[in-house]
Amino acid sequence: MSVDSSANDVAWAPAVAFYFRVTFHGKPSISDTNFKEVSGLTVDMDVETVKEGGENNFTHQLPLRLKHNRLVLKRALAKMDNDLEKWVKDNLENGFSIGFTPRNITITLLDSDGKPFSQWLCSNAYPAKWDLSVLDAEKNALVIETLELNYNLLSRTQ
Repeated sequence: MSVDSSANDVAWAPAVAFYFRVTFHGKPSISDTNFKEVSGLTVDMDVETVKEGGENNFTHQLPLRLKHNRLVLKRALAKMDNDLEKWVKDNLENGFSIGFTPRNITITLLDSDGKPFSQWLCSNAYPAKWDLSVLDAEKNALVIETLELNYNLLSRTQ
């Protein structure tokens, strides 16, 4: 049995996890492809367990609210002369005195041609933690900075 394919068929290729871009919306807009890892794109539903009188075979699981893990971005340590570093520093060091400046963040997974394959939007994100990897004189490794951000809502936009 042969499969008939026409010239209009679109070739499908699976997504690769290593070709992505992170964009921080706002003024100025910051687009960064230098992150080595993105994690925390997670949505979890809190539930309330309710026991029904006389029913011993199960409990009711009632949905309450969505919760999101922190968005975690990792990259090699960069100099503090860019807009992303300034935004992180301003929020972590001065956020309580001058006010936090949340940003929408888009994580774009790119195809082999560098075009968007899929996108996720983290709404109203702000820095919650900055971490530096261990400095070890016995290892030949890059210094990695980790940025953790809280956000309100995760949505897949493409």
